[in-house]
Amino acid sequence: MDTRRAILWMIFLMSLLFLWNNWQIYQGQPSLFGGSPTSQQASVATDAAGQAAPGAVPEVSDVSVPPPAPSAAEATEVPPSAPAEARVASRQPIVVASDVLRLSFDPVGARIVKAELLKFGAVDDSSRPVVLMNDDPAVLVYTAETGVVGPAGAGFPTHRTPFAASHVDTELVGDTLRVSFTASSGGLEVVKTYTLRRGSYDIAVSHELINRGEQPVSPSVYFQLTRDNSKPPGESTFYSTFTGPAVYSEEGKFQKISFSDIADGKGNYVKRTDDGWIAMIQHYFVSAWIPRQGVSRVNDMVSLGNNLYAVRSVEPVGTVQPGASQTVQSSLWIGPQDQNALEAVAPGLDLVVDYGWFTVIAKPLFVVMTWLHGMLGNWGWTIVALTVLIKLVFFPLSAASYRSMARMKAVAPRLTALREKYGDDRQKLNAAMMELYRNEKINPLGGCLPIAVQIPVFISLYWVLLASVEMRGAPWILWVTDLSARDPYFILPALMMATMFLQIKLNPTPPDPMQAKVMMLMPLIFGGMMFFFPSGLVLYWVVNNILSIAQQWYITRKIANAPVGAARNV
Repeated sequence: MDTRRAILWMIFLMSLLFLWNNWQIYQGQPSLFGGSPTSQQASVATDAAGQAAPGAVPEVSDVSVPPPAPSAAEATEVPPSAPAEARVASRQPIVVASDVLRLSFDPVGARIVKAELLKFGAVDDSSRPVVLMNDDPAVLVYTAETGVVGPAGAGFPTHRTPFAASHVDTELVGDTLRVSFTASSGGLEVVKTYTLRRGSYDIAVSHELINRGEQPVSPSVYFQLTRDNSKPPGESTFYSTFTGPAVYSEEGKFQKISFSDIADGKGNYVKRTDDGWIAMIQHYFVSAWIPRQGVSRVNDMVSLGNNLYAVRSVEPVGTVQPGASQTVQSSLWIGPQDQNALEAVAPGLDLVVDYGWFTVIAKPLFVVMTWLHGMLGNWGWTIVALTVLIKLVFFPLSAASYRSMARMKAVAPRLTALREKYGDDRQKLNAAMMELYRNEKINPLGGCLPIAVQIPVFISLYWVLLASVEMRGAPWILWVTDLSARDPYFILPALMMATMFLQIKLNPTPPDPMQAKVMMLMPLIFGGMMFFFPSGLVLYWVVNNILSIAQQWYITRKIANAPVGAARNV
Protein backbone atom coordinates (compact mmCIF):
# COMPACT_ATOMS: atom_id res chain seq x y z
CA MET A 1 0.00 0.00 0.00
CA ASP A 2 1.54 3.37 -1.00
CA THR A 3 1.36 6.54 1.08
CA ARG A 4 -1.44 8.18 -0.89
CA ARG A 5 -3.72 5.17 -0.51
CA ALA A 6 -2.99 4.93 3.21
CA ILE A 7 -3.87 8.59 3.73
CA LEU A 8 -7.07 8.19 1.73
CA TRP A 9 -8.09 5.23 3.86
CA MET A 10 -7.42 7.27 7.01
CA ILE A 11 -9.53 10.16 5.75
CA PHE A 12 -12.30 7.77 4.75
CA LEU A 13 -12.33 6.03 8.12
CA MET A 14 -12.25 9.31 10.06
CA SER A 15 -15.16 10.58 7.95
CA LEU A 16 -17.13 7.42 8.74
CA LEU A 17 -16.39 7.92 12.46
CA PHE A 18 -17.67 11.49 12.47
CA LEU A 19 -20.73 10.59 10.38
CA TRP A 20 -21.60 7.77 12.79
CA ASN A 21 -21.05 10.07 15.79
CA ASN A 22 -23.40 12.70 14.35
CA TRP A 23 -26.01 10.03 13.57
CA GLN A 24 -25.82 8.82 17.18
CA ILE A 25 -26.38 12.37 18.42
CA TYR A 26 -29.26 12.85 15.98
CA GLN A 27 -30.87 9.67 17.33
CA GLY A 28 -30.55 11.01 20.89
CA GLN A 29 -27.63 8.77 21.83
CA PRO A 30 -24.54 10.09 23.67
CA SER A 31 -21.61 11.30 21.60
CA LEU A 32 -18.78 8.86 20.93
CA PHE A 33 -16.42 11.52 22.28
CA GLY A 34 -18.03 11.86 25.68
CA GLY A 35 -20.29 9.72 27.84
CA SER A 36 -21.70 9.41 31.28
CA PRO A 37 -20.25 6.93 33.74
CA THR A 38 -22.57 4.56 35.47
CA SER A 39 -23.38 4.83 39.11
CA GLN A 40 -25.07 2.94 41.85
CA GLN A 41 -27.72 4.28 44.19
CA ALA A 42 -27.26 3.93 47.92
CA SER A 43 -30.06 2.72 50.15
CA VAL A 44 -31.88 4.97 52.68
CA ALA A 45 -32.49 4.28 56.32
CA THR A 46 -36.17 4.18 57.18
CA ASP A 47 -38.03 3.84 60.41
CA ALA A 48 -40.67 1.25 61.22
CA ALA A 49 -43.46 3.44 59.85
CA GLY A 50 -41.76 3.60 56.48
CA GLN A 51 -40.87 7.30 56.84
CA ALA A 52 -37.34 8.58 56.35
CA ALA A 53 -35.43 8.38 59.61
CA PRO A 54 -34.18 11.68 61.09
CA GLY A 55 -31.18 12.94 59.18
CA ALA A 56 -31.61 10.37 56.41
CA VAL A 57 -31.99 11.40 52.79
CA PRO A 58 -35.54 10.74 51.57
CA GLU A 59 -36.24 8.68 48.51
CA VAL A 60 -37.12 10.72 45.44
CA SER A 61 -40.61 9.24 45.66
CA ASP A 62 -40.95 10.35 49.31
CA VAL A 63 -41.03 14.04 48.37
CA SER A 64 -43.58 15.37 45.92
CA VAL A 65 -42.27 18.43 44.07
CA PRO A 66 -45.21 20.27 42.49
CA PRO A 67 -45.57 20.50 38.71
CA PRO A 68 -44.38 23.61 36.85
CA ALA A 69 -46.13 26.86 37.66
CA PRO A 70 -48.06 28.28 34.71
CA SER A 71 -46.37 31.14 32.90
CA ALA A 72 -47.79 34.65 33.13
CA ALA A 73 -49.05 34.25 29.56
CA GLU A 74 -50.84 31.03 30.46
CA ALA A 75 -52.35 32.25 33.74
CA THR A 76 -56.07 33.00 33.69
CA GLU A 77 -58.32 34.81 36.12
CA VAL A 78 -59.72 32.65 38.92
CA PRO A 79 -62.26 33.41 41.66
CA PRO A 80 -60.96 34.97 44.91
CA SER A 81 -62.18 31.88 46.73
CA ALA A 82 -59.74 29.69 44.84
CA PRO A 83 -56.65 28.38 46.67
CA ALA A 84 -53.71 30.78 46.92
CA GLU A 85 -51.60 28.68 44.56
CA ALA A 86 -54.20 29.08 41.83
CA ARG A 87 -54.40 32.87 42.08
CA VAL A 88 -51.57 33.51 39.61
CA ALA A 89 -53.34 35.70 37.07
CA SER A 90 -52.39 39.23 38.17
CA ARG A 91 -48.66 39.24 38.61
CA GLN A 92 -45.97 41.58 37.38
CA PRO A 93 -42.37 40.38 37.25
CA ILE A 94 -39.87 42.07 39.52
CA VAL A 95 -36.86 43.08 37.42
CA VAL A 96 -33.43 43.72 38.95
CA ALA A 97 -30.08 44.30 37.27
CA SER A 98 -26.41 44.11 38.17
CA ASP A 99 -23.62 45.12 35.80
CA VAL A 100 -23.66 41.67 34.12
CA LEU A 101 -27.14 40.23 34.75
CA ARG A 102 -30.75 41.36 34.40
CA LEU A 103 -33.14 39.01 36.20
CA SER A 104 -36.94 38.87 36.19
CA PHE A 105 -38.61 37.26 39.22
CA ASP A 106 -42.15 35.89 39.14
CA PRO A 107 -43.87 36.60 42.50
CA VAL A 108 -45.42 33.16 42.18
CA GLY A 109 -42.70 30.94 43.60
CA ALA A 110 -40.15 33.80 43.71
CA ARG A 111 -38.58 32.02 40.75
CA ILE A 112 -36.33 33.40 38.03
CA VAL A 113 -38.31 33.46 34.80
CA LYS A 114 -35.98 35.55 32.67
CA ALA A 115 -32.21 35.99 32.72
CA GLU A 116 -30.36 38.33 30.37
CA LEU A 117 -26.57 38.35 30.10
CA LEU A 118 -25.70 42.01 29.57
CA LYS A 119 -22.11 41.42 28.40
CA PHE A 120 -23.09 39.03 25.58
CA GLY A 121 -24.96 40.03 22.43
CA ALA A 122 -27.78 37.95 21.00
CA VAL A 123 -27.09 35.85 17.91
CA ASP A 124 -29.55 37.72 15.70
CA ASP A 125 -28.89 41.19 17.12
CA SER A 126 -25.67 41.93 19.00
CA SER A 127 -27.16 45.20 20.34
CA ARG A 128 -29.53 43.14 22.52
CA PRO A 129 -28.31 40.94 25.38
CA VAL A 130 -28.47 37.16 25.29
CA VAL A 131 -31.67 35.87 26.89
CA LEU A 132 -30.57 32.66 28.59
CA MET A 133 -33.74 32.02 30.61
CA ASN A 134 -37.31 32.79 29.58
CA ASP A 135 -40.86 31.77 30.46
CA ASP A 136 -42.55 32.31 27.12
CA PRO A 137 -43.92 29.00 25.74
CA ALA A 138 -43.85 30.50 22.23
CA VAL A 139 -40.08 31.08 22.48
CA LEU A 140 -38.44 29.16 25.32
CA VAL A 141 -39.34 27.81 28.74
CA TYR A 142 -36.25 27.83 30.95
CA THR A 143 -36.53 28.80 34.63
CA ALA A 144 -34.74 28.48 37.98
CA GLU A 145 -36.93 27.49 40.91
CA THR A 146 -36.77 26.54 44.56
CA GLY A 147 -39.30 25.55 47.17
CA VAL A 148 -39.91 23.65 50.39
CA VAL A 149 -41.59 20.26 50.66
CA GLY A 150 -42.30 17.94 53.54
CA PRO A 151 -44.14 14.76 54.47
CA ALA A 152 -47.45 13.99 52.80
CA GLY A 153 -50.02 16.63 53.68
CA ALA A 154 -47.50 19.33 54.60
CA GLY A 155 -48.31 22.28 52.37
CA PHE A 156 -45.12 24.31 52.64
CA PRO A 157 -44.28 27.20 50.22
CA THR A 158 -43.21 25.86 46.83
CA HIS A 159 -42.48 27.36 43.42
CA ARG A 160 -46.26 27.55 42.87
CA THR A 161 -46.91 29.59 46.05
CA PRO A 162 -47.43 33.37 45.77
CA PHE A 163 -44.59 35.23 47.51
CA ALA A 164 -44.49 38.83 48.65
CA ALA A 165 -41.40 40.93 47.91
CA SER A 166 -40.05 41.99 51.32
CA HIS A 167 -36.89 43.73 50.08
CA VAL A 168 -35.92 44.69 46.52
CA ASP A 169 -32.82 46.49 45.23
CA THR A 170 -33.66 47.04 41.57
CA GLU A 171 -30.23 48.43 40.66
CA LEU A 172 -26.74 47.57 41.80
CA VAL A 173 -25.55 50.07 44.41
CA GLY A 174 -22.06 49.46 45.62
CA ASP A 175 -20.98 45.87 45.13
CA THR A 176 -24.15 43.92 46.00
CA LEU A 177 -27.85 43.80 45.17
CA ARG A 178 -30.37 41.96 47.34
CA VAL A 179 -33.89 40.69 46.60
CA SER A 180 -36.01 39.00 49.28
CA PHE A 181 -39.38 37.26 49.10
CA THR A 182 -41.57 35.92 51.90
CA ALA A 183 -44.36 33.34 51.96
CA SER A 184 -46.11 31.31 54.67
CA SER A 185 -47.92 28.02 54.31
CA GLY A 186 -48.47 24.94 56.44
CA GLY A 187 -47.19 26.75 59.54
CA LEU A 188 -43.81 27.42 57.90
CA GLU A 189 -42.60 30.87 56.88
CA VAL A 190 -39.98 30.95 54.13
CA VAL A 191 -37.79 33.97 53.43
CA LYS A 192 -35.99 33.52 50.14
CA THR A 193 -33.11 35.94 49.43
CA TYR A 194 -31.05 36.36 46.25
CA THR A 195 -27.80 38.35 46.46
CA LEU A 196 -26.09 39.51 43.25
CA ARG A 197 -22.50 40.77 43.25
CA ARG A 198 -20.73 43.18 40.93
CA GLY A 199 -19.05 41.47 37.99
CA SER A 200 -20.24 38.02 39.08
CA TYR A 201 -22.65 35.50 37.59
CA ASP A 202 -22.63 33.61 40.89
CA ILE A 203 -25.80 34.42 42.87
CA ALA A 204 -25.94 33.68 46.60
CA VAL A 205 -29.34 32.23 47.55
CA SER A 206 -30.53 31.68 51.13
CA HIS A 207 -33.70 30.09 52.47
CA GLU A 208 -34.64 31.01 56.02
CA LEU A 209 -37.24 28.55 57.36
CA ILE A 210 -39.19 29.76 60.41
CA ASN A 211 -41.57 27.38 62.18
CA ARG A 212 -44.66 29.49 63.03
CA GLY A 213 -46.69 26.45 64.06
CA GLU A 214 -47.02 24.54 67.31
CA GLN A 215 -45.50 21.26 66.17
CA PRO A 216 -41.97 20.36 64.98
CA VAL A 217 -41.60 20.15 61.18
CA SER A 218 -39.09 18.33 58.98
CA PRO A 219 -38.93 20.23 55.69
CA SER A 220 -36.69 19.70 52.68
CA VAL A 221 -35.51 22.45 50.34
CA TYR A 222 -35.38 21.65 46.64
CA PHE A 223 -33.39 23.41 43.92
CA GLN A 224 -34.65 22.99 40.37
CA LEU A 225 -33.86 23.97 36.79
CA THR A 226 -36.67 23.51 34.26
CA ARG A 227 -36.17 23.71 30.50
CA ASP A 228 -37.83 22.61 27.31
CA ASN A 229 -35.87 20.59 24.75
CA SER A 230 -35.49 23.32 22.13
CA LYS A 231 -32.04 24.03 20.74
CA PRO A 232 -30.43 27.39 21.60
CA PRO A 233 -30.42 30.13 18.93
CA GLY A 234 -27.66 29.93 16.35
CA GLU A 235 -27.16 26.17 16.66
CA SER A 236 -25.54 24.75 13.51
CA THR A 237 -26.69 21.64 11.66
CA PHE A 238 -23.07 20.90 10.66
CA TYR A 239 -21.78 20.29 14.17
CA SER A 240 -23.53 19.29 17.37
CA THR A 241 -23.16 20.61 20.91
CA PHE A 242 -24.88 19.24 24.01
CA THR A 243 -28.06 20.82 25.39
CA GLY A 244 -29.52 19.29 28.54
CA PRO A 245 -29.06 18.59 32.25
CA ALA A 246 -25.97 17.36 34.05
CA VAL A 247 -24.96 16.41 37.59
CA TYR A 248 -21.59 16.23 39.29
CA SER A 249 -20.47 14.32 42.37
CA GLU A 250 -17.19 12.96 43.62
CA GLU A 251 -18.58 9.44 43.13
CA GLY A 252 -19.80 9.74 39.56
CA LYS A 253 -17.87 12.84 38.42
CA PHE A 254 -19.42 14.71 35.48
CA GLN A 255 -22.56 13.03 34.13
CA LYS A 256 -24.76 14.57 31.44
CA ILE A 257 -28.09 13.05 30.40
CA SER A 258 -29.94 13.76 27.16
CA PHE A 259 -33.56 14.86 27.19
CA SER A 260 -34.50 11.74 25.23
CA ASP A 261 -32.92 9.46 27.86
CA ILE A 262 -34.88 11.24 30.59
CA ALA A 263 -38.11 10.80 28.63
CA ASP A 264 -37.34 7.09 28.14
CA GLY A 265 -36.30 6.58 31.75
CA LYS A 266 -32.77 5.60 30.71
CA GLY A 267 -30.87 8.30 32.59
CA ASN A 268 -28.10 6.79 34.70
CA TYR A 269 -26.49 9.14 37.23
CA VAL A 270 -25.60 9.40 40.92
CA LYS A 271 -28.81 10.16 42.80
CA ARG A 272 -27.55 10.15 46.38
CA THR A 273 -24.64 12.35 47.30
CA ASP A 274 -23.43 14.97 49.74
CA ASP A 275 -21.41 17.04 47.30
CA GLY A 276 -21.41 18.38 43.75
CA TRP A 277 -24.04 20.32 41.83
CA ILE A 278 -26.78 20.14 39.20
CA ALA A 279 -26.80 22.10 35.93
CA MET A 280 -28.56 22.83 32.66
CA ILE A 281 -26.06 23.14 29.81
CA GLN A 282 -26.18 24.64 26.34
CA HIS A 283 -23.55 25.90 23.90
CA TYR A 284 -21.42 28.60 25.60
CA PHE A 285 -23.74 29.07 28.62
CA VAL A 286 -24.85 27.21 31.73
CA SER A 287 -27.05 27.53 34.79
CA ALA A 288 -26.19 25.52 37.90
CA TRP A 289 -27.43 25.09 41.45
CA ILE A 290 -24.62 24.48 43.96
CA PRO A 291 -26.14 23.31 47.29
CA ARG A 292 -24.18 23.13 50.52
CA GLN A 293 -21.28 20.72 50.33
CA GLY A 294 -21.12 17.89 52.84
CA VAL A 295 -24.93 17.76 53.27
CA SER A 296 -26.78 14.66 52.07
CA ARG A 297 -29.31 15.15 49.28
CA VAL A 298 -31.06 13.46 46.35
CA ASN A 299 -30.61 14.38 42.69
CA ASP A 300 -33.40 13.72 40.23
CA MET A 301 -34.18 14.30 36.55
CA VAL A 302 -37.76 14.09 35.34
CA SER A 303 -39.92 14.65 32.28
CA LEU A 304 -42.74 17.08 33.10
CA GLY A 305 -44.66 16.67 29.84
CA ASN A 306 -45.15 19.23 27.06
CA ASN A 307 -41.45 18.84 26.17
CA LEU A 308 -40.46 20.15 29.60
CA TYR A 309 -37.70 18.57 31.68
CA ALA A 310 -36.34 19.30 35.13
CA VAL A 311 -33.17 18.53 37.05
CA ARG A 312 -33.48 18.99 40.80
CA SER A 313 -31.69 18.43 44.07
CA VAL A 314 -33.68 17.84 47.28
CA GLU A 315 -31.92 18.60 50.58
CA PRO A 316 -33.44 17.66 53.98
CA VAL A 317 -33.16 20.45 56.55
CA GLY A 318 -33.76 18.39 59.65
CA THR A 319 -36.24 19.07 62.44
CA VAL A 320 -37.25 22.68 63.08
CA GLN A 321 -38.85 23.19 66.47
CA PRO A 322 -41.79 25.63 67.00
CA GLY A 323 -40.51 29.21 67.04
CA ALA A 324 -37.09 28.13 65.77
CA SER A 325 -35.55 28.80 62.38
CA GLN A 326 -33.08 27.16 60.04
CA THR A 327 -31.16 28.80 57.18
CA VAL A 328 -30.07 26.92 54.04
CA GLN A 329 -27.38 28.54 51.90
CA SER A 330 -26.72 27.76 48.23
CA SER A 331 -25.34 29.31 45.05
CA LEU A 332 -26.88 29.75 41.61
CA TRP A 333 -24.73 30.33 38.54
CA ILE A 334 -26.40 31.89 35.50
CA GLY A 335 -23.86 32.85 32.89
CA PRO A 336 -21.16 31.91 30.41
CA GLN A 337 -19.03 28.78 30.50
CA ASP A 338 -16.04 30.71 31.83
CA GLN A 339 -13.79 27.87 32.95
CA ASN A 340 -11.67 29.86 35.42
CA ALA A 341 -14.69 31.47 37.10
CA LEU A 342 -16.64 28.19 37.20
CA GLU A 343 -13.72 26.33 38.77
CA ALA A 344 -13.58 28.96 41.53
CA VAL A 345 -17.31 28.53 42.31
CA ALA A 346 -17.39 24.75 42.83
CA PRO A 347 -15.15 21.72 42.22
CA GLY A 348 -15.78 20.22 38.79
CA LEU A 349 -18.10 23.01 37.60
CA ASP A 350 -15.63 23.88 34.84
CA LEU A 351 -16.33 20.43 33.35
CA VAL A 352 -19.54 21.78 31.79
CA VAL A 353 -17.11 22.79 29.03
CA ASP A 354 -17.06 19.16 27.95
CA TYR A 355 -14.26 17.92 25.66
CA GLY A 356 -15.22 14.25 26.05
CA TRP A 357 -12.47 11.73 25.49
CA PHE A 358 -9.94 14.41 24.59
CA THR A 359 -10.14 16.42 27.83
CA VAL A 360 -6.64 15.33 28.85
CA ILE A 361 -5.26 17.06 25.73
CA ALA A 362 -7.84 19.83 25.32
CA LYS A 363 -7.43 21.24 28.85
CA PRO A 364 -3.70 22.00 28.44
CA LEU A 365 -4.40 23.47 24.99
CA PHE A 366 -6.93 25.85 26.51
CA VAL A 367 -4.45 26.84 29.23
CA VAL A 368 -1.86 27.65 26.57
CA MET A 369 -4.46 29.62 24.61
CA THR A 370 -5.34 31.67 27.69
CA TRP A 371 -1.66 32.37 28.32
CA LEU A 372 -1.13 33.49 24.73
CA HIS A 373 -4.22 35.69 24.84
CA GLY A 374 -2.87 37.38 27.96
CA MET A 375 0.10 38.54 25.88
CA LEU A 376 -1.59 39.18 22.52
CA GLY A 377 -4.99 40.50 23.61
CA ASN A 378 -6.75 39.18 20.50
CA TRP A 379 -8.26 35.70 20.18
CA GLY A 380 -7.70 35.59 16.41
CA TRP A 381 -3.96 36.18 16.76
CA THR A 382 -4.03 33.75 19.70
CA ILE A 383 -5.28 31.02 17.33
CA VAL A 384 -2.53 31.90 14.86
CA ALA A 385 0.15 31.77 17.57
CA LEU A 386 -1.20 28.50 18.98
CA THR A 387 -1.17 26.94 15.50
CA VAL A 388 2.48 27.96 15.10
CA LEU A 389 3.36 26.44 18.50
CA ILE A 390 1.62 23.16 17.66
CA LYS A 391 3.40 23.09 14.31
CA LEU A 392 6.76 23.58 16.05
CA VAL A 393 6.02 20.77 18.54
CA PHE A 394 5.18 18.37 15.70
CA PHE A 395 7.88 19.68 13.37
CA PRO A 396 10.02 16.49 13.51
CA LEU A 397 7.01 14.25 12.81
CA SER A 398 5.79 16.48 10.00
CA ALA A 399 9.26 16.64 8.53
CA ALA A 400 9.45 12.83 8.48
CA SER A 401 6.09 12.70 6.72
CA TYR A 402 7.06 15.27 4.10
CA ARG A 403 10.44 13.59 3.48
CA SER A 404 8.62 10.33 2.83
CA MET A 405 6.23 12.08 0.43
CA ALA A 406 9.09 13.87 -1.34
CA ARG A 407 10.96 10.59 -1.86
CA MET A 408 7.79 8.94 -3.11
CA LYS A 409 7.40 11.79 -5.58
CA ALA A 410 11.01 11.36 -6.72
CA VAL A 411 10.54 7.65 -7.46
CA ALA A 412 7.04 8.04 -8.93
CA PRO A 413 8.28 7.61 -12.55
CA ARG A 414 10.06 4.40 -11.59
CA LEU A 415 6.91 3.10 -9.86
CA THR A 416 4.94 3.82 -13.01
CA ALA A 417 7.52 1.92 -15.06
CA LEU A 418 7.24 -1.07 -12.72
CA ARG A 419 3.43 -1.12 -13.08
CA GLU A 420 3.78 -1.05 -16.85
CA LYS A 421 6.39 -3.79 -16.74
CA TYR A 422 4.51 -6.28 -14.52
CA GLY A 423 0.95 -5.38 -15.53
CA ASP A 424 -1.55 -7.51 -13.61
CA ASP A 425 1.04 -9.67 -11.88
CA ARG A 426 0.45 -8.21 -8.41
CA GLN A 427 2.88 -10.55 -6.66
CA LYS A 428 5.88 -9.58 -8.79
CA LEU A 429 4.84 -5.93 -8.78
CA ASN A 430 4.66 -5.81 -4.99
CA ALA A 431 8.02 -7.56 -4.68
CA ALA A 432 9.62 -5.08 -7.09
CA MET A 433 8.06 -2.10 -5.29
CA MET A 434 9.30 -3.32 -1.90
CA GLU A 435 12.77 -3.79 -3.36
CA LEU A 436 12.67 -0.22 -4.68
CA TYR A 437 11.50 1.12 -1.31
CA ARG A 438 14.27 -0.79 0.46
CA ASN A 439 16.98 0.49 -1.87
CA GLU A 440 15.77 4.10 -1.63
CA LYS A 441 15.17 3.87 2.15
CA ILE A 442 11.47 4.73 1.78
CA ASN A 443 8.83 3.71 4.30
CA PRO A 444 5.50 3.40 2.42
CA LEU A 445 3.64 4.35 5.61
CA GLY A 446 6.08 7.08 6.57
CA GLY A 447 3.81 9.76 5.17
CA CYS A 448 0.68 8.84 7.11
CA LEU A 449 1.90 7.50 10.47
CA PRO A 450 3.22 10.89 11.67
CA ILE A 451 -0.10 12.44 10.67
CA ALA A 452 -2.02 9.77 12.59
CA VAL A 453 -0.12 10.66 15.78
CA GLN A 454 -1.27 14.28 15.44
CA ILE A 455 -4.96 13.51 14.87
CA PRO A 456 -5.94 13.47 18.61
CA VAL A 457 -4.35 16.91 19.04
CA PHE A 458 -6.20 18.27 16.01
CA ILE A 459 -9.54 16.90 17.27
CA SER A 460 -8.87 18.30 20.76
CA LEU A 461 -8.14 21.72 19.34
CA TYR A 462 -11.33 21.50 17.28
CA TRP A 463 -13.36 21.02 20.48
CA VAL A 464 -11.46 23.76 22.33
CA LEU A 465 -12.21 26.30 19.61
CA LEU A 466 -15.80 25.11 19.26
CA ALA A 467 -16.63 25.09 22.98
CA SER A 468 -14.79 28.19 24.24
CA VAL A 469 -17.18 31.03 25.03
CA GLU A 470 -14.19 33.34 24.69
CA MET A 471 -14.53 32.95 20.91
CA ARG A 472 -18.13 34.23 20.99
CA GLY A 473 -18.23 37.77 19.63
CA ALA A 474 -14.41 37.96 19.57
CA PRO A 475 -13.08 39.85 16.52
CA TRP A 476 -9.89 39.16 14.60
CA ILE A 477 -9.21 41.59 11.73
CA LEU A 478 -11.24 43.52 9.16
CA TRP A 479 -14.20 41.37 8.09
CA VAL A 480 -13.88 38.71 10.83
CA THR A 481 -15.83 40.27 13.69
CA ASP A 482 -16.93 37.07 15.46
CA LEU A 483 -14.67 34.02 15.60
CA SER A 484 -17.59 31.83 16.72
CA ALA A 485 -19.63 32.69 13.60
CA ARG A 486 -19.01 31.67 10.01
CA ASP A 487 -16.97 33.94 7.75
CA PRO A 488 -19.55 36.41 6.33
CA TYR A 489 -17.69 36.69 3.00
CA PHE A 490 -16.35 33.08 2.91
CA ILE A 491 -12.79 34.37 2.45
CA LEU A 492 -11.21 32.00 4.96
CA PRO A 493 -12.95 28.87 3.52
CA ALA A 494 -11.81 29.92 0.03
CA LEU A 495 -8.23 30.30 1.31
CA MET A 496 -8.50 26.88 2.93
CA MET A 497 -9.55 25.25 -0.35
CA ALA A 498 -6.73 27.04 -2.23
CA THR A 499 -4.08 25.94 0.27
CA MET A 500 -5.38 22.35 0.21
CA PHE A 501 -5.12 22.31 -3.60
CA LEU A 502 -1.55 23.60 -3.35
CA GLN A 503 -0.67 20.90 -0.81
CA ILE A 504 -1.98 18.22 -3.15
CA LYS A 505 0.11 19.61 -6.00
CA LEU A 506 3.22 19.36 -3.82
CA ASN A 507 2.49 15.69 -3.10
CA PRO A 508 3.25 12.84 -5.49
CA THR A 509 0.44 12.20 -7.95
CA PRO A 510 -1.29 8.89 -7.23
CA PRO A 511 -0.73 6.39 -10.07
CA ASP A 512 -4.38 5.32 -9.90
CA PRO A 513 -6.48 7.85 -11.93
CA MET A 514 -9.53 7.33 -9.70
CA GLN A 515 -7.40 7.91 -6.62
CA ALA A 516 -6.05 11.11 -8.16
CA LYS A 517 -9.58 12.38 -8.85
CA VAL A 518 -10.64 11.69 -5.27
CA MET A 519 -7.64 13.62 -3.97
CA MET A 520 -8.58 16.62 -6.12
CA LEU A 521 -12.14 16.51 -4.73
CA MET A 522 -11.00 16.60 -1.09
CA PRO A 523 -10.42 20.41 -1.00
CA LEU A 524 -13.90 20.99 -2.41
CA ILE A 525 -15.51 18.65 0.12
CA PHE A 526 -13.69 19.93 3.21
CA GLY A 527 -13.69 23.52 2.02
CA GLY A 528 -17.43 23.35 1.37
CA MET A 529 -17.99 22.11 4.93
CA MET A 530 -15.92 24.97 6.32
CA PHE A 531 -18.27 27.52 4.73
CA PHE A 532 -20.62 26.79 7.66
CA PHE A 533 -18.08 26.32 10.48
CA PRO A 534 -16.97 29.03 12.96
CA SER A 535 -14.34 31.27 11.41
CA GLY A 536 -11.99 30.57 14.35
CA LEU A 537 -11.81 26.90 13.31
CA VAL A 538 -11.27 27.78 9.66
CA LEU A 539 -8.54 30.25 10.64
CA TYR A 540 -6.68 27.46 12.40
CA TRP A 541 -6.84 25.20 9.32
CA VAL A 542 -5.73 27.99 6.96
CA VAL A 543 -2.70 28.86 9.11
CA ASN A 544 -1.86 25.17 9.55
CA ASN A 545 -2.07 24.61 5.78
CA ILE A 546 0.18 27.58 5.04
CA LEU A 547 2.81 26.39 7.53
CA SER A 548 2.57 22.85 6.14
CA ILE A 549 3.04 24.11 2.58
CA ALA A 550 6.15 26.08 3.58
CA GLN A 551 7.65 23.07 5.38
CA GLN A 552 6.75 20.64 2.61
CA TRP A 553 8.08 22.93 -0.14
CA TYR A 554 11.38 23.37 1.71
CA ILE A 555 11.91 19.62 2.27
CA THR A 556 10.83 18.68 -1.27
CA ARG A 557 13.19 21.25 -2.79
CA LYS A 558 16.03 20.12 -0.53
CA ILE A 559 15.64 16.50 -1.59
CA ALA A 560 15.21 17.42 -5.26
CA ASN A 561 18.44 19.48 -5.27
CA ALA A 562 20.49 16.92 -3.33
CA PRO A 563 22.82 14.49 -5.17
CA VAL A 564 21.28 11.10 -5.96
CA GLY A 565 23.07 9.26 -3.18
CA ALA A 566 22.71 12.03 -0.62
CA ALA A 567 18.95 12.43 -1.22
CA ARG A 568 18.29 9.17 0.60
CA ASN A 569 19.77 10.63 3.80
CA VAL A 570 18.07 14.05 3.68
